[in-house]
Amino acid sequence: MKANQQGFTLVEIAIVLVIIGLLLGGVLKGQELINSAKAKSLVNDFRTMSTAVYAYQDRFRFMPGDDPAVVQHVAGTLATTPGSPETQGNGRIGGNWNSTTATDESRLVWQHLRLANLLTGPTVESDPAYLPRNADNGTIGITSTSPITPATGSGPDSRPMTGAFFICSSGITARLARQVDSTMDDGVTNTGNVRAMIDVNGTPSATSTASNIDAAAETAADRYTVCVAF
Repeated sequence: MKANQQGFTLVEIAIVLVIIGLLLGGVLKGQELINSAKAKSLVNDFRTMSTAVYAYQDRFRFMPGDDPAVVQHVAGTLATTPGSPETQGNGRIGGNWNSTTATDESRLVWQHLRLANLLTGPTVESDPAYLPRNADNGTIGITSTSPITPATGSGPDSRPMTGAFFICSSGITARLARQVDSTMDDGVTNTGNVRAMIDVNGTPSATSTASNIDAAAETAADRYTVCVAF
């Protein structure tokens, strides 16, 4: 004698599908909120750090990192890199934005800002946490040397980025890079005052040509360095 087997009714199946849909919607909405929070954090980094640079310059009449009287001003370390293309006190922050040279102006800028109580963080250059990190765990740097190489030709991407200094933030996903550009500039990542360059093999470059990140690029695993001119 066969046992009676009772399946699910259409109503029960519909309820299950609705629950699954709600769960998926919640996950997607949660991810959207996380991405939005990260984008806001990245934008806030650029604005907070640029404000700190301007505040230092207003207080001491020199750029942080470039200050020839930093010992007297904040008891900081004087930048002394031999052969640097930038001289002390010339109003420019010398060195690559991601410099690892302890005596570069672009490396010491963080120490000077922190000793002036304009930013928080370690003031010893050798500290593993010395370089600030962004919401995607990439590094942040400052320089007066444009990190973006203009493209060849006569298009808007061939125009160089201009500014007193540039703040760069690495390890950023394509979607977040586009969001930052849309919030702070023209929404096109290879033109204007906000541009993005691809991190080669996951490593940010000192200088590179800007990348035009489109919607299709958001599905790729590439990471970018976003630089903003001030």
